[in-house]
Amino acid sequence: MTALTRRSVLVGLAIAGGGARAADQLPKLTVTKDPTCGFKARLGVPQELAGCHTAEVDGYVIEGHVPASMIKRLLVERPAVKGLTVPGMPVGSPGMHVEGAEPEMFEVIAFGPNGHAVIARFKGSEQL
Repeated sequence: MTALTRRSVLVGLAIAGGGARAADQLPKLTVTKDPTCGFKARLGVPQELAGCHTAEVDGYVIEGHVPASMIKRLLVERPAVKGLTVPGMPVGSPGMHVEGAEPEMFEVIAFGPNGHAVIARFKGSEQL
């Protein structure tokens, strides 16, 4: 399992977006991992949608192993949501590759004060 760090996320987004020049234009992403997960409630993450890591980027909350493509889409489209989540730790989601294991299907969910909705489905790195 690869550790999710601010640097690894920025590098991943830079690669997806066109190299080092794109990284200079990315907003600051702050990733937090806390054994008690108490900060998730403070940021508005519903308990049933909790994931492994919590990040804040440009006013949004990113919970769990959300694909970089979905974060980029969020930052471009800027919907009226609190953030995105991939609940749990599905095998095959970003950073959760397990040698020899079949990737699981997982959902990316937008959440906010008006509830939540599935906005994309993936199996491993492939959006369905």
